[in-house]
Amino acid sequence: MSRASGYFKTNYRSDLVLVETRFQWFWVGLLALVLLVFPFVLGPFGLDLANQVFLAIIGSVGLMLLSGHAGQISLGSAGLLAAGAFTTGILVKETGASIWLTLPASALVGGLLGVIFGLPSLRLKGLYLAMSTLALHFIVIFLGGEYETIRGFSTGILIDPPVILGWEFSDPRAWYFGLLLIDLAVVLFALNLVRSRTGRAWAAIRGREVAAEALGISVHWYKLSAFVVSSVLTSVAGCLFAYYHSFVSVEAFSLFLTIQYVAMVIIGGLGSILGAILGAVFVVLFPYVIEWAMEVLPVPARFADFIFAVNFASFGLIMILFLVLEPLGLVGIWHRLRDYFLEWPFRQKPLGS
Repeated sequence: MSRASGYFKTNYRSDLVLVETRFQWFWVGLLALVLLVFPFVLGPFGLDLANQVFLAIIGSVGLMLLSGHAGQISLGSAGLLAAGAFTTGILVKETGASIWLTLPASALVGGLLGVIFGLPSLRLKGLYLAMSTLALHFIVIFLGGEYETIRGFSTGILIDPPVILGWEFSDPRAWYFGLLLIDLAVVLFALNLVRSRTGRAWAAIRGREVAAEALGISVHWYKLSAFVVSSVLTSVAGCLFAYYHSFVSVEAFSLFLTIQYVAMVIIGGLGSILGAILGAVFVVLFPYVIEWAMEVLPVPARFADFIFAVNFASFGLIMILFLVLEPLGLVGIWHRLRDYFLEWPFRQKPLGS
């Protein structure tokens, strides 16, 4: 559906256009300008937050493709991030490999894990499938911990900043632009993938597997492909996570990290790439907003000692509120705001209201 009057689609090519109107091009250009200027007006803390958001978006988009579009439950995000990070750390420490080797190696490991832990999805559903993917987390964390113990890295694996074309990525501003380009590529890839034959097959499987199979869709193949694509993206995010923090440790990939990624797709809005982006921004910034609120508002001093407990409690409350009051997530709120202004001042009350 065109989002403004005067624009009509007359062929399939126009139906595939991502940016439909001149008005949308204006906002895309404004967003690009803001993103380019953003790192030059932020301090080190703001740049670090932006880079954390960019890292989270990669894994969030990967999980959205699997759960939001293919309808497959996964609790293995933290394990896949750890797999990519430990693959990078081991290759750097043992062979001195560069990012040109560690990045594709992390993607390959993620793809293999996607196949291995995607196979149960051919037989299992619901809670049983979730538990099988949760096993991925514990297996990867166990193997990573064993490697740290055997090699004597009791405090974690230290990694030097990556060097790309002779340029060392140690400056947060350099990371900002690098991660921004990667996020742009990932988002464009995901947007086009969900509109392809593969994306339509995932949507059919999410709706009804029996009906999808009756239509000639290879349910087994497309389920595995969803796990592989999601796992590759998440593992690549883990590789970049290791390089950005210059450190890999099992403590960085707790089960709470998996919950955060599940929250990103729920709070953002299931089935929407925009929802994955909005959810990543919300979940990454939420703890800092709570800390800021506790400093600004007249909160009793004794609560300052329980800031982590307040963060966790607030996070759980927000997830419950979204599930009960706003199941479409942040993207649902955005769509209602957009439609309101598009229809104003000709918005009509529904019949019978």
